[in-house]
Amino acid sequence: MHDITADYAAPAESYARIAAFTATQPAPVPLPALAAFLKQAFALDLSLDPDIVAGYLKDSSNLPARAEGLARPDTPAACALFLHACAKSGIPVTVSGGRSNLTGSATPEGGLILSLSRLTTPDPVIDESAQTVRTPVGLILEDLRNRVLAATGRRLFFPVDPTSRADASVGGCLACNASGFIPGEQGAIRHWIDTLDVLTPDGFRVAAHRGRFISRDGHFLLRKPDGATVDVPVPRYTRPAIKNASGPWSAPDGQMDFVDLITGSEGLFGVITGAVLKLAPSPRDRLDLFLSLPTEACALALRQALVEKLPGGLGSLSALEYFGIHSRRFMTHESKLFHGSDPVAVYIQVPLADRLAADAAEEWLALLEEANCGINPDGIMLLDNDRDRALFMEARHSMPAHAVETVQQRGTFTIMTDTVVPPERFADFLEAAHALLRAEKLDYLTFGHLGDCHLHITLLPEKDQVTRATAAYERIVALSAERGGVYSGEHGTGKRKRRDFLDCYGPAAAGDVRRCKAAFDPHDLFNRGNVVAL
Repeated sequence: MHDITADYAAPAESYARIAAFTATQPAPVPLPALAAFLKQAFALDLSLDPDIVAGYLKDSSNLPARAEGLARPDTPAACALFLHACAKSGIPVTVSGGRSNLTGSATPEGGLILSLSRLTTPDPVIDESAQTVRTPVGLILEDLRNRVLAATGRRLFFPVDPTSRADASVGGCLACNASGFIPGEQGAIRHWIDTLDVLTPDGFRVAAHRGRFISRDGHFLLRKPDGATVDVPVPRYTRPAIKNASGPWSAPDGQMDFVDLITGSEGLFGVITGAVLKLAPSPRDRLDLFLSLPTEACALALRQALVEKLPGGLGSLSALEYFGIHSRRFMTHESKLFHGSDPVAVYIQVPLADRLAADAAEEWLALLEEANCGINPDGIMLLDNDRDRALFMEARHSMPAHAVETVQQRGTFTIMTDTVVPPERFADFLEAAHALLRAEKLDYLTFGHLGDCHLHITLLPEKDQVTRATAAYERIVALSAERGGVYSGEHGTGKRKRRDFLDCYGPAAAGDVRRCKAAFDPHDLFNRGNVVAL
């Protein structure tokens, strides 16, 4: 059905008390007055201490931030009361989680920060027979993954594994549709969602089970417990059918699951306070291969060979990663991983349900030889023990850190792309991007997710090159869009990439997003500035 029923998330009389209080106050309600009321009426702490607020101002984007207050609810009901109070008071709210995002979606531009970091109870509840876990959103994703493994004796696991899983909260991962190593749809968290508990920007609760609320003719009807009915027009712009974290989910045919609208919307339409996530059987074993290669063309040829030769295509892999042009220069342990002077490499991880890695290795070595992609047998490294696997992961994570160290020494900053292009245009896109950067004489490295044709081109400008590097980034985003691609495969839009959204989808798409947000948040108080400026 397309009628969405919202309920009170706290006692109805609490909402009435908030409405009665705000009716006696000037608009917007002064934060000190609201803080005193919430403390007296509900024992809720709204901190106005600048030193405490400062600890929550910035996320990993390092964009400029400002806020006057901080709320840290420890229950969804408390979260709902803060939201309702701010909506009634005319106070902007920015939701904050693990603050590991790179695009500024958790960077406040005034008003109140609503931190979900204390929404860590009750403990996750695992249903082995249904292969699901109910989880609060304040947990760090890696903590949740480890709890699932421990509680099920490693029989089940949660597959989504973004690079920031040790820092990112579950709620943040849901808000940006986080993804990890696994190629294809199964690599993103959207694929694994069964249920979301959502609070509207004014603090009402929607229990959204996948398949329960489906838009009709491009609309949802949101029925609130106070009697209000809101017509919610869904975004209908066309999204390329590739890995995509650029902008909220859209439905050109007007039919959309409410779960999909909320997932990856970067907090535009509501706050996720809990979720039921699907789990997968843990593979019996896995095969890990690191292959160094003489050219980028060899890496692209290998990708195509795997598409053609693997019975399940790239979806049968749990990782297909690429370490491209100049990445070796920024990688710890590179001499232990790369063969000779090979400049690029590919990492393959194969989940094994019914075989051991030792048994699968011989078959894979034969497959790689048949692929005829310039692979030197001496350049194939089997990561078959915890020490070598740990060495590889340390090497992988060292590249961004060393890149940051380089630009800090230069007094500048990294400029990193997140583009994805269709596979048939990938080689052409890379050739054009490399040519552009060579012509501009910019230092850079490339790495990322080869399975999804999703690479991070990381520019490392000198002080006198920042303007040219920024222009080069914009041109690379345009090169992607010209080839049917998108500007973001995993990091989202936030505030930093609003121009990219416009360049990729155009002003009509931005209008779609604004109309949808205005239905939930008519006064633009909630997560103001994410994706589009109203």
